[in-house]
Amino acid sequence: MSDTTSIWENGDHPPPDPAPQVKPDPYGVLRIRNFRLLFLGSLVASIGQRMLSIAIGWELYARTHSALVLGGVGLVMVLPVIFLSLPGGQIADTHNRQRIILITEGALALISLGLAVLSYNQAPIWMIYGCLLLMGCASAFNSPASSAFLSETIPEDSFERAATWFNSSWQLASVIGPALGGFSIALFQGTLPVYIFNTLAGIFMVLMVAQIRIQQTTFQEPAEKKQTTLKDLGEGLQFLRHSPIILAAITLDLFAVLFGGATTLLPIYAQDILKTGPTGLGWLDTAPSIGAICMTLLIAHRPPFRHAGRTLLLAVAGFGVATIVFGFSTSFWLSLLMLFVLGALDNISVIIRSTLMLTRTPNHMRGRVSAVNSLFIASSNQLGGFESGAVAQWLGPMLTVITGGIGTIVVVLAVTGIWPQIRQLTTLNTPDSEQRAEAKIEEVVDATI
Repeated sequence: MSDTTSIWENGDHPPPDPAPQVKPDPYGVLRIRNFRLLFLGSLVASIGQRMLSIAIGWELYARTHSALVLGGVGLVMVLPVIFLSLPGGQIADTHNRQRIILITEGALALISLGLAVLSYNQAPIWMIYGCLLLMGCASAFNSPASSAFLSETIPEDSFERAATWFNSSWQLASVIGPALGGFSIALFQGTLPVYIFNTLAGIFMVLMVAQIRIQQTTFQEPAEKKQTTLKDLGEGLQFLRHSPIILAAITLDLFAVLFGGATTLLPIYAQDILKTGPTGLGWLDTAPSIGAICMTLLIAHRPPFRHAGRTLLLAVAGFGVATIVFGFSTSFWLSLLMLFVLGALDNISVIIRSTLMLTRTPNHMRGRVSAVNSLFIASSNQLGGFESGAVAQWLGPMLTVITGGIGTIVVVLAVTGIWPQIRQLTTLNTPDSEQRAEAKIEEVVDATI
C-alpha cells in the first residue's frame, strides 16, 4: 500500500482537484436569440448602407462631374449628427429603445425608397440632398438607441463578447458592401437596384428587431425627471467628465482618427505614389476592414482582456507607428500590410471603448453617453478627412500621413499623463468598488447640473 493511500485511510483527505479552467466560448453570445436577431439585422442593414454610399457617390459624380457636389454629401450627412445627437441620446434614455429603432429604421427604408424614385426620374440634385439630410436625421436618433439597446439583449457577463461581434458587423459590411454595390451598378448599368436593396435591408432590420423579446426594459429615468431640459441633454457630457477611463478611451479614438488620416489620401497614394490604379485602390480601401475582421476573430477566441488599459494604449500607439510606415512606403505590398495592421489595431480600440461604455455607464444614461460618443467620432471623421486634405495640399501627402502618425503617438503620451487611471485598467468588467465609485459619480453629476 502506498504512503498516499495510508494517509487517506487515517482520516485525511486528498487535496481537492484544481478548479477546471473554463475555456471561452467564442460564439456563445451568438447563441443568444435576442442578440442574434439584432446582429443579423445590423449586418444586413450595414451592407445596404455601404452599398448606398457607393451608389450615391457614383450617381452624383456621373451626373455632375463635380467634386464639390461629392463633398457636400458628407456635410449634409454630418450636420444632423452634430445638432441632433444629444436630443437623440436623451430620447433613447427616456423612451422605449426598441420602438425608436423600429421607427427610425422604417424611416430609413422609406427614404431609400424615395432615393430610388428620384434616381429613376433623374430628379434635381437638391432633392437627393434633401433625402440625405432626412437620412442623417433618422440616423442621429437611431445610433444612440441601437448602441444602448444592445445591452438589453444580453447578460452583463457577455458585454465584451457582444461588443466584439457587434462591431464586426460594420467591418464585414465595409468589405462586402462596396464590392456588392459596385458589382450591382456595373451589372444593371445604374444605381436603382442598390437603392431598392437598401430599402429591403431596412425592412429586414425592422423585422429582426420586432422579434426581439426582452423581459424588462429599464429605459425610464428616475421619476423626478419628467421634463427634458438643456441640462438633461448635457448629462452625457457631465458623466464623461467624471468618468476618466471612458473619457480617455474616447479621446484616444477621436484624435487617432483626426490625425491618422491615411485612408483619406488613398486615392492620391494609389495614383501618384504606389502607381496601382483603381484596382489597387480597391484593395487598399478594403485592407483595414479585413484587418479589423481578423482581429475580431482573434479576440473572440481569446479570454477577456486582463490588461485592457495597457492594451488600448499600445494599440493606439501601434496605430500611429503603422501610419508612419505607410506614409514612408512606396511599396504596394508594404502599404497594404500597414493598412491591414491599421484596421486590426483600430478595432482593438473600438472594442475596448464600446465595452467600457456598456459596462461602466448606467443603463438610464447609455443613450446620452452613446450620443456624445457618436458626436465626437462623426465629427472627427469629417474633420480628420478635411484636415488631411488641407495639410496634404500644403505639405504633400507623404509628410501629412507621417506627421499624423507622430501626432497619434503624442496623443497617447498625453492621455497617459492626463488620465493615469487608464494604465491601471485591468478587466473591462466593473468591480464592486468601482460600481460604488461610479454611483458617487452619478450623485456628483446630478448635483452639478
